[in-house]
This record gives sequence, structure tokens and C-alpha cells, in this order.
Amino acid sequence: MANVNIKFNGKDYLLSCDDGQEESLKKLTTFLDKKHSELKKKLGNIGENKLLLITAIKLIDEHFDLRRRVKDQKDKLDGLSKKFIELKSLAIKYKDVKEVEIKNLNKEIDVIKKNIDEANSMYENMLDRTTESLEKIIKNAETSSNIQ
Repeated sequence: MANVNIKFNGKDYLLSCDDGQEESLKKLTTFLDKKHSELKKKLGNIGENKLLLITAIKLIDEHFDLRRRVKDQKDKLDGLSKKFIELKSLAIKYKDVKEVEIKNLNKEIDVIKKNIDEANSMYENMLDRTTESLEKIIKNAETSSNIQ
């Protein structure tokens, strides 16, 4: 245990604390002394015990107010976290739906490409047959003209 000399309300005190906590105890005592002095200036000489009680109540009130604000912020963060999870879930569902749509569109594109290839092949075959027929007609016409 370590011993620390502190000053509170103009008086010196020797307090004990765990080793390594000396600076923390000094800071806490300085903070308490400041609050005590502020209230003493504000309220005047109302008696040491009453002033210490009011100082303690004031500090506890600030403590509970801070705890309430921390809880409110935590609740807000929890709400935001839930909304984020919902939004993430919606985004994943949307992505999954769009992936299925893209897959289906790619299948349709493949069918269209196949139909275009088949139509091109049929067109080329038809052109080849038409060309052959026209060549036969021209050849027959030439043969007929030569015979006459």
C-alpha cells in the first residue's frame, strides 16, 4: 500500500491507496476539492458536513446523468446496429435476386445467339441453293440458246 499526501478544503490528509494508484488518487482529490470549492463559493458557509453532502450528491447526480447518457448512446448504437443488419440482409437478398435474373438473362442471350446462328446457317444454305438453282437456270438457258 502506498501513502499519499493530499490537500482538501485547505487541509492536508494522508491517504492510503494501492501501489501505482497514487497519481489517480491525487487527480480525484483535486477534482473533488474543485467541486467542493465551487459549491462553497456558490452556497456560502452552510456548514462543513452539509457542504460535503451537497458536493457528494452533486457528483453522484453528474455520475448518474453520465451513465444515463452513455446508456442512451448505447441504445442508439444498438438500434443502428439492428438497422444495419436489416439493411445488409436486404442488400444480400437483392443481390441474390439480381444474380438469378442475370443468370436467366444470360440463358436467354445464349438461346438468342443459338437462334441467330441457326438462322444464319439456314440463310447461307438458302443462298447456296438459290445460287445453284440460278446457275442451273443460266446454264440451261445458255444450252437452249446454243441449240437454237
